[in-house]
Amino acid sequence: MNQSNLAIQQFSQLSDDECQTRIEAAKAQLGERLLILGHHYQREEVFRHADMAGDSLKLSRAAAASKAEYIVFCGVHFMAEVADILTRPDQIAILPDLAAGCAMADMANLAKVERAWRELSAVINPDESVTPVTYINSAADLKSFCGEHGGIVCTSTNARHVLEWAFERREKVLFFPDQHLGRNTGFKMDIPLEQMVVWDFDQPQGGLTVEQIKNARMILWKGFCSVHQMFKPDHIDAFRAKYPDGKVISHPEASFEVCQKSDFVGSTEYIIRTINESADGTRWLVGTELNLVKRLAEQNRARGTHAHFMSPTICMCSTMFRVDPQHLLWVLESLVAGKVVNQVKVPEQVAQQARLALQRMLDLNI
Repeated sequence: MNQSNLAIQQFSQLSDDECQTRIEAAKAQLGERLLILGHHYQREEVFRHADMAGDSLKLSRAAAASKAEYIVFCGVHFMAEVADILTRPDQIAILPDLAAGCAMADMANLAKVERAWRELSAVINPDESVTPVTYINSAADLKSFCGEHGGIVCTSTNARHVLEWAFERREKVLFFPDQHLGRNTGFKMDIPLEQMVVWDFDQPQGGLTVEQIKNARMILWKGFCSVHQMFKPDHIDAFRAKYPDGKVISHPEASFEVCQKSDFVGSTEYIIRTINESADGTRWLVGTELNLVKRLAEQNRARGTHAHFMSPTICMCSTMFRVDPQHLLWVLESLVAGKVVNQVKVPEQVAQQARLALQRMLDLNI
């Protein structure tokens, strides 16, 4: 067993209450040298210690603008990578638990995407006709791939504007890793469903015919968020039957059928803003991660506004849940002792092209 595993084992024996007290003490000692970022899906025992809360891009940009030396990202691996790419060389990005990944991001790895690009080359010239667009929920090397091939990064907030940018340059888009964000966004842009084909990375040529590839405007990677696939149209029907005046709001990572039945569809920040600004007494069915829905319910309880989790089955982002008070305390007390653990560092040759793809998105000023 290496020293890191031994150290975290010792911290894992601590109660949450003891961790809370020691986390606050470590934060006080580190002062302005430390910035803790908390993603909206993070568990409450960790989220409460965040100096800033938000989605992954917002937090990374805020970190880059800060004076902090240590950026502790309470999220998942790709988020810490984005923080490392966008922050200054003198800033250090840290992920409390390196095992906190993203299953959807893992569905599209560089080897599979490069193979898809080669297979597309047998049918069309992708460098002339296809813009690769990666959701920010992806590994740094995929962002780098997009940078190298004239592509771009998108978020759930700006996906439409990014796709408009992409279609101005080339006739087709290869969109990864989440097919649902791509499909829901493309449909709102009046792209017919039959012109949005799914690339199955486990099948030769994506499981598509030559004709399908040639006729497609969007080639959607067969990736998905397991949390957002828990939500079903039946859940919405049951809610409407019980609360006819209720409103339904979903994240665009949910299925096409769920989003079509929803009153509102938008990013995490959009969901938060819409519910918080709604009239007192409004009742909402919310199709996104459980920790966020519970937080919205608590924040709005006093004004009689209700937020219900869409699925009757309890489901949270299990990889994000790996970041717990024990891991957070370990990295903070290590910093107090002058030792950096769990640094996330993107190799410069990867970061350079990934930064280019991110900058293309940022230059859209959206």
